[in-house]
Amino acid sequence: MEEQLSLFDFESTHTDDGFICGCDEAGRGPLAGPVTVAAVILPDGFDVSILNDSKKMSERKREEAAIVIKEKAIAYSVVFIDEKTIDKINILRATLCGMKRCYEEIRKDHEISAYYVDGNRKPDIKDGTYVEAVVKGDAKIPQIMAASILAKTERDHYMREMDEMYPAYGFAANKGYGTKRHYDALAQYGPCPIHRKTFLPVENMPSSLNLL
Repeated sequence: MEEQLSLFDFESTHTDDGFICGCDEAGRGPLAGPVTVAAVILPDGFDVSILNDSKKMSERKREEAAIVIKEKAIAYSVVFIDEKTIDKINILRATLCGMKRCYEEIRKDHEISAYYVDGNRKPDIKDGTYVEAVVKGDAKIPQIMAASILAKTERDHYMREMDEMYPAYGFAANKGYGTKRHYDALAQYGPCPIHRKTFLPVENMPSSLNLL
């Protein structure tokens, strides 16, 4: 791409070279579960008023927006990088890996002229596509906002499923983050199979004492 696109042009969904795609993740900080990455291409005329940084939306609003995004998006991809991979390569590299995989999945069927990712680090994409990391992009760029909503809702669904398997940790409520109930369960039972073994305080704990 010869000229950088305006990061804040809410009307732009594509250029002559292809579509604008946004990417974001959910779950970098939790003690358990995957990091979930999503990428989205929005169509012309999409109602951006339903979008926001997913962390600033209620669960109901996120779920409602996710349905619309999935119905109307030109393309979207959601990738889960599991806790074993996170432990092996670290959370930053796992996140960047997820961003690259989402890009590659969408790129199979759609030309992408610009790939905007939330944060200050960008994935290693070398096919000529313009790639830009945008700090607080999930509050600025519709495509990233949409991706943040899909990443958050899909990860929340997964953690609710994990709550049914390991109920003592409170995953349905805390989504793997460190709450008092979560810490108390770790102290009593040790980590379960979806805990990130390289994250403190999990790293210093023995294997599960009693799977629930």
